[in-house]
Amino acid sequence: MSATAPAIFDAFARDYDASRHRLVPDFDRFYSTVTQILEWRFPHDNPMRVLDLGAGTGLLSTLLSRRFPQAKFVLADGAPQMLERARERFAGDKRFEFVELDFGRDELPPGFDCVVSSLAIHHLEPDELEPLFRKVFSSLREGGLFVNADQTRGDSAHIEENFEQQWRQDAREVGASEEEILGAIERMKADRNAPLEWQLGALRKAGFKEVECFYKRFRFAVYSGW
Repeated sequence: MSATAPAIFDAFARDYDASRHRLVPDFDRFYSTVTQILEWRFPHDNPMRVLDLGAGTGLLSTLLSRRFPQAKFVLADGAPQMLERARERFAGDKRFEFVELDFGRDELPPGFDCVVSSLAIHHLEPDELEPLFRKVFSSLREGGLFVNADQTRGDSAHIEENFEQQWRQDAREVGASEEEILGAIERMKADRNAPLEWQLGALRKAGFKEVECFYKRFRFAVYSGW
């Protein structure tokens, strides 16, 4: 993982949630797809154990906890200020635990029914993805599920350029200011996006079955493996 990524997002921790709806223009469908995939596998009252990788301020875990009120969550992130925002968000709620770790380098805790991540894994170099996916696979119980909502890279420079232009247009249309867009572009210097098909292949090599992409809109995708 880029050494600068945690520092960049720590500096942005206080404003992170407020900008998500504008900088992820299809926010509701992007995040709700994660919930829908989990609902195929788990009843709403299932006391499953969930690991949220690169959890940041806890935005994804918040959405999942509303649909799965009996679930227990471990939020892992390498940016301490982002994780502190998550602690503030879930203060007093015993369903949530917090672990500071670099998921690109550190081992992951074991024994989870589900591992999820949103807009975090793309900070790894492409050659770090398969080792991470193997660690995720090992952290899951038999029959466990991994779901990643993230950014991807276009298969050519031309497609990638169009991804960038479309994202800027979409962000402006849902109310992002030029200042927000420029700030996001600065943070994107830590991005190491990999093509979607390459990521799905890396999941299969790591041992996952039923690997599928369930949402794709330009650079944003949600995929999973059992």
